[in-house]
Amino acid sequence: MGNEQLDRLRRTPAYPFIEAAHYLNMPPSTLRSWCIGQDYKVNGETRRFQPLIELDGTRGEGLSFLNLVEAHVLAAIRRTHQIPLPKVREAIEFMREKMKTTRPLLELSFQTDGVSLFVQELHALVNVTRQGQVEMKEMLLAHLRRIERDRAGLPIRLFPFTRPGTQERETPVQIDPTIAFGRPSLRGRAVPTAVLADRFKAGEPMKELAKDFDVGVDVIEDAIRCELDRAA
Repeated sequence: MGNEQLDRLRRTPAYPFIEAAHYLNMPPSTLRSWCIGQDYKVNGETRRFQPLIELDGTRGEGLSFLNLVEAHVLAAIRRTHQIPLPKVREAIEFMREKMKTTRPLLELSFQTDGVSLFVQELHALVNVTRQGQVEMKEMLLAHLRRIERDRAGLPIRLFPFTRPGTQERETPVQIDPTIAFGRPSLRGRAVPTAVLADRFKAGEPMKELAKDFDVGVDVIEDAIRCELDRAA
C-alpha cells in the first residue's frame, strides 16, 4: 500500500461515536463533546465549548483512525485529574503554537519533549501539584506507548487498553486501519476480535478458541473484551 493511500485511509472516518467510545472505554457523550463541542449554561446564558479534536470528516461520519488516536491520548489527561476541558484546550493551543503543528497530540515529538511541556502548561493553567504532574506524565506516556508509528513518526497502529482500571504494558489487541476495516484484531494476525466474540457467544469455550489460533486463553479473553460489555 502506497504512502498516499495509507495516509488517506488513516484520515477516512470509520468509527461511529458509540463504537469508538467503546474501544476507548469512555462515555460516548464525552467523546462527542471532545469532537463536536457542547453547549452549557452559565447564569442562564448558553455558551459553547469548542471541540478539542478536529474531525477529519463530518460529525455524522464519526472518527478517523487519527482522530481515534487523538482521543486515546486525551483520555489519559482526563482520567488522571479530571482537568477542566477549557484548560485542556488552552494547553493544546499552546502546544500547537510551540510545535508549529495543527495536531500536536499525533506528533512523535509530543512523546518526548512535548509531554513535559504539555504538563507544565497545564500546571500553569490549573496549578496541578508536583505529584499530580508526575502522575499525569506517567499516564500520558503509558498511552503514548500504545501507539505504533511508521518511519516518519506517523501513527499506524493503536493498541487499546482492554482491562479498565489498569495500565498493562502489553496487549494482544490492535487497531490497524489496514486490517479488518480498522476494527480490533489479534496482534500480529488478521483475526477480527468480533469473530472471536461471535464464536464465544455461540458457545465455543475460550480454550478451544485459544487452541485454534495458537494463543493463550488470556489473549482470547482480552480480545473478547473489545467486543462485549466491559462490565460483563
